[in-house]
Amino acid sequence: MAKTYTITQSRDRGTPLSFTGTVEELTNTFSYTLECGACYQFEKGNSKINRKPTTIASLVSNLNKAVNNSAANGYAGISFKQELTTLPLTV
Repeated sequence: MAKTYTITQSRDRGTPLSFTGTVEELTNTFSYTLECGACYQFEKGNSKINRKPTTIASLVSNLNKAVNNSAANGYAGISFKQELTTLPLTV
């Protein structure tokens, strides 16, 4: 069984959005965001974007870099965080 994770997208203002799924499902969900950020990665001052991250930490990091790469002034006002999940204890 694959691990599921929750990523929260929050803006400077507004209510945060949560997305849940495996790393592969979340990568497919945010593929357009990663692709847009990768288009601007060769401009001066922008970060490189991995469009196929393998870990949840890498996905969150690349999403944050991608939205800032795509922003006109280098700061999008959008951030992504991984929510901590607690697993139920089995006896």
